[in-house]
Amino acid sequence: MFKEFREFAMRGNVIDLAVGVVIGAAFGKIVDSLVKDIIMPPLGFIIGKVDFTNMFITLVQGSKVAGPYETLKAAQDAGAVTLNFGLFFNSLISFTIVAFAIFMVVKAMNKLKREAEPAPVVAETPEEIALLREIRDSLKK
Repeated sequence: MFKEFREFAMRGNVIDLAVGVVIGAAFGKIVDSLVKDIIMPPLGFIIGKVDFTNMFITLVQGSKVAGPYETLKAAQDAGAVTLNFGLFFNSLISFTIVAFAIFMVVKAMNKLKREAEPAPVVAETPEEIALLREIRDSLKK
């Protein structure tokens, strides 16, 4: 059983998948930082000095401190139940960036793949051979 597992784990596809997961996790952190630190602050400033991370709706007041709460952290520390649509908006933008980046990578790979594999050349069948095939098929009937 150990031998079978070792053979499975050492296959090229498993190693490729592991490398992809590690690179994907690192890429996710980069995109998360891009959204939180680069894209959202100017977008919030343009919209009217809005901090998307602190956009939330309080559903139930906290048991420790009654609202209104200035920040999401203050609401969570007070034990309030919140609907965090600002964090969702950040995640939505992150997803869009990742999806677009993956689309561009796949598009580039497909372009390289098409250039690398020339289309097979199919020779046209000579008229005499086509005629002989028709005669053969009619004799079989």
